[in-house]
Amino acid sequence: MYKYIAKNWREAWEKKEKWLLDRAIDWRRGSTIFRVERPSRLDKARRLGYKAKQGFVIVRVKVSKGGMRKKRPRSGRRQKHLGVVKIKAHINAKEVACKRARKKYPNLKVINAYYLYEDGRYKWYEVIMVDPNHPSIKADRDIKIVLGREAK
Repeated sequence: MYKYIAKNWREAWEKKEKWLLDRAIDWRRGSTIFRVERPSRLDKARRLGYKAKQGFVIVRVKVSKGGMRKKRPRSGRRQKHLGVVKIKAHINAKEVACKRARKKYPNLKVINAYYLYEDGRYKWYEVIMVDPNHPSIKADRDIKIVLGREAK
């Protein structure tokens, strides 16, 4: 089943299908960090550790594309090299998405994130998060290992 879900997403990207473009328009108008009920790409989420049980949270994060912007100096002498353009970030967009999700939901732990879609201005990622204090998560041996706790 997951093979067919992955194939469907791959074909949608290649053909730029209307349903995917419509979703992107909704995502663009929506908020930057948005909690979703279930993953958009179930195959990818399951591969990265998602389970359909209580305690798991999926968050869609919008990250702007392009280089970093730095304010132009307004006072004092003008340097020959202002250092305003060609500034690069030291972390990639996926890590930025994980950081923003971690900051928004401090009580949850980030397991992983995966790429969803991009247009000319934004990239979207879905971040898989888990509540380490939820009873069903505490009882699950596999998730304890992922979270870095010893399994009893």
